[in-house]
Amino acid sequence: MQNFDLYNPTNVVFGKGEVPRIGELTASYGRRVLLVYGLGSVKKTGLYDKVTGSLREAGVEWVDSGGVKPNPVLSFAREAIGTFKQEKLDAIVAVGGGSVIDTAKTVAAGSRYDGDVWDFFTGKAGIEDASPVTVVLTLAAAASEMNGGAVITNEDTLQKTHIVSRHLFPKASILDPVNTFTVPRNYSMYGAVDAIIHVLEPYFNSSDPDTPLQDRFIEGLIKTIMESADIIYRQPNNYNARANMMWGATMALNGIASSGAGCTGFPMHMIEHSLSAIYDIAHGAGLAVVAPAWMKYNAPEEPRKYAQFAERVFDIGGGTPEERALEGIAALERWFSSVDAPVTLEDAGIPAEDINKIAKNANSLSELWGLPDYTVDVIADILRLAV
Repeated sequence: MQNFDLYNPTNVVFGKGEVPRIGELTASYGRRVLLVYGLGSVKKTGLYDKVTGSLREAGVEWVDSGGVKPNPVLSFAREAIGTFKQEKLDAIVAVGGGSVIDTAKTVAAGSRYDGDVWDFFTGKAGIEDASPVTVVLTLAAAASEMNGGAVITNEDTLQKTHIVSRHLFPKASILDPVNTFTVPRNYSMYGAVDAIIHVLEPYFNSSDPDTPLQDRFIEGLIKTIMESADIIYRQPNNYNARANMMWGATMALNGIASSGAGCTGFPMHMIEHSLSAIYDIAHGAGLAVVAPAWMKYNAPEEPRKYAQFAERVFDIGGGTPEERALEGIAALERWFSSVDAPVTLEDAGIPAEDINKIAKNANSLSELWGLPDYTVDVIADILRLAV
């Protein structure tokens, strides 16, 4: 067990019928807010009216900033930062999934900065302050509702990367599983994939080789997320499955799963970011392609952990550790396929002849992410295992 500093100040309000509390939860941080949301589904479902009604009742005025894409882009965030400053707003309310929340956090950082917010993503500047953010979550996937990270894509450079800061934790997040009932099945499943890979990164990439507590916590999360996703696939309005999925996805990246495991790299996410930056595919769909290929590439070097994963998550026994490791990877790949996630580049509509282009794009992040071993050739070799 390594030393760690676990900090998480987000006030989580979980459960059915809690959305009307967003007004009171936001009012203490400001009376004029930017309301950030996606491409319109919150209006179709009536959630927008619930949120704005609660804000109005609490005496909070808002300025709309709708239209966040599933892969959020820098240009939108820059425009929203301009609106925030021009309107002299106090705080931000994010109604949506990880893309909306990440955009809100980017605006929060940029609203207190005189330069270009992209400086934070490239390491040219550090985040020293941010405007308050409150959240109404609509998609179980990213855990942005309870962490200090945000991801954005620069459309001009086709770079997708992240920021992390203590200043970016949402002040309060409302997690009502009912709000995920109307999420399309494919995006519900991609959210499950995203959550699973969030915990597989520290599971396979932590610097401490002896992490029994973290391992079993992660294995339990993965099994619960998979079981919940299987139910949601057939019964999208199953409240308990949606609740377990929502809280499971939040727990996957709120800092608890990796605490004590030492430094952790996120190479699967690093490689996938190039897929979603270049081809604008769903992040979870890209991870379903990258993760098994990455595991196949790395398992032969140290099969013990991969064999453990196979045994504990998929009940695979017998054979050598190397054989169990490969069987476990194949089982994960089959599960991804069973929930209609792509598992090859072809499945995702990405031509194999683009592998070198993707590898060069991903390699541009390797130094920034502290993963210098991921050269263009290494990344290309991994991607070839997804053909």
